[in-house]
Amino acid sequence: MLSYLFYILGGLTIFTALRMILASNPVHSVLYLIATFFLISGQYLLMNAQFLFIVNLIVYAGAIMVLFLFVLMLLNLNKETEPQKSIKSKFTMVISAGILMITLLAAFIQNQHDPASLPLTDIGLVKNLGRVLFTNYVVPFEISSILFLAAMVGAVLVGKQKNEEMEEINE
Repeated sequence: MLSYLFYILGGLTIFTALRMILASNPVHSVLYLIATFFLISGQYLLMNAQFLFIVNLIVYAGAIMVLFLFVLMLLNLNKETEPQKSIKSKFTMVISAGILMITLLAAFIQNQHDPASLPLTDIGLVKNLGRVLFTNYVVPFEISSILFLAAMVGAVLVGKQKNEEMEEINE
């Protein structure tokens, strides 16, 4: 049953990714990309990687896709403003896509495994990630949190200075 669900999600992921590439409307392309991210999240869940599942949903399907949609709406892209590609660049794209397809086909043929036969381990569980993060990697974790805090304070200070400069100019 799990292998059928894996193949269904995989097929739908490939379908939505192709629709994203082939869509003529940029907004439709972003919507297909969102669907692709949701389907990839489902595959993470099947692989017992709950942390990657949640991060993919929150960060990619949530925040980044909303930003993509806002940028597309603000830019107001249409076919008249899009530059035309030359024959040389189209030929290069076709050759690159063919090489990628051959590589993927070779990897698929070489690794003929049933996904249901793969052992489900506890590697992707959030509990194990937290245990390793707060025992073996606690010092790098704390240093990175201090760096993020310093970056946030710096961004607020830079924004505040620019705001004060704008007020001085307006007066």
